[in-house]
Amino acid sequence: MFGFSEEQVAWFGLTFGVTAFMLYMVFIIIQLARESKAGKFGAFVLFLALGFGLLGFAAKGLIKYFLSGISE
Repeated sequence: MFGFSEEQVAWFGLTFGVTAFMLYMVFIIIQLARESKAGKFGAFVLFLALGFGLLGFAAKGLIKYFLSGISE
């Protein structure tokens, strides 16, 4: 595909595609808090509950990055 290998396309999709999707999820959480008139505490709870999965996914990538440097 346009001179790129399957590995390069997969890396690009996982890096930039998932990052864009995560930013879109943050936008959805902001809209949800705004439309429900949740207030500051309600918005905090929404970000805590819904954003926790996003944080875990990002942490997994960082942990894999640091452990791969140590084990090799």
